[in-house]
Amino acid sequence: MGEFNLNTLIRSNIQRLKPYASARDEYKDATSDMVFLDANENPFENGVNRYPDPKQNKVKTQLSKLKDMSTENILLGNGSDEILDLIFRAFCEPNEDNIITLPPTYGMYEVLANVNAIECITIELDANFEPKVDHILETANSRSKLLFLCSPNNPTSNSFQAHKIEQLLKGFKGIVVIDEAYIDFSNQESWMRRLQEFPNLIVTQTLSKAYGMAGIRLGICYASKEIIAVLDRIKPPYNVNELTQVKAIERLSRPELVIDEIQNILEQRDWLKSQLESIGFIDKVYKSDANFLLAKVDNATQRYSELIAKGIVVRNRTNQPLCENCLRFTVGNSEENIKLIKALKQLQ
Repeated sequence: MGEFNLNTLIRSNIQRLKPYASARDEYKDATSDMVFLDANENPFENGVNRYPDPKQNKVKTQLSKLKDMSTENILLGNGSDEILDLIFRAFCEPNEDNIITLPPTYGMYEVLANVNAIECITIELDANFEPKVDHILETANSRSKLLFLCSPNNPTSNSFQAHKIEQLLKGFKGIVVIDEAYIDFSNQESWMRRLQEFPNLIVTQTLSKAYGMAGIRLGICYASKEIIAVLDRIKPPYNVNELTQVKAIERLSRPELVIDEIQNILEQRDWLKSQLESIGFIDKVYKSDANFLLAKVDNATQRYSELIAKGIVVRNRTNQPLCENCLRFTVGNSEENIKLIKALKQLQ
């Protein structure tokens, strides 16, 4: 790609913005033996009466060690959705700019575009669930600020071919956001390893999937320190609460437990795929790089309802582009997966 100039993409009002300075920004050492009368907090100690660290330094330090990534390249959010929203607000001018998404994909990209009054240009994946690189680059125009790539993709479960992502990173004139919510279940290397090579790259990850912490809502953004600095200026001052930070540190400090759980899920995914392929009304089970399987069935709406009647909830994706009569099965534990297969066999 040609020389990348981040300043040409940042909204002018964001460039002029003076960020809010919280009490904990002005005095950061909240753990020292001091008397804190600066933030209008309740003085009675209960574990959460003080504001949390607005920079989440302990969590970032733990992530920095695990990912071999400088804390300057990390931003944390209240789930990945907050991070995605910050990206919209930093780089997309309402009622002027556009983004590009590649359906079928994660639905929040389009929702956030609508919330922020940004045009959403959709370019469907090809029949193999891969990006149409030439079409994307031909469609992009001077107002195309963001391109969203979900890889491994939801709901198709595949990782996009690396050379196609590289073509898009080199050819797209805006920022390429690669959503890696499911990267821990893939044998593909994270694109965060190539941040130095592509200054227009943002990688988002989460603790909701492989780390099993969907309930604490912690999303992670990896990008150049320049992009992180822009997003950090506009994020709410205390966007990640104290309880979330504490639980995240606990989990991140025991990576061996996460590795064991991932391995179990991968083994169960292989078993579940083989069992689903033996069900008569399932036409195809797609290869997966995620913790779920997409399967084409004879009648997705009927089979969804029948499973509900048996107390099993799956996801009906039949209304998504390229996913007619497809169900999405999350890989559960062994007991749950056995119950699913038993129920499906009873429907044959």
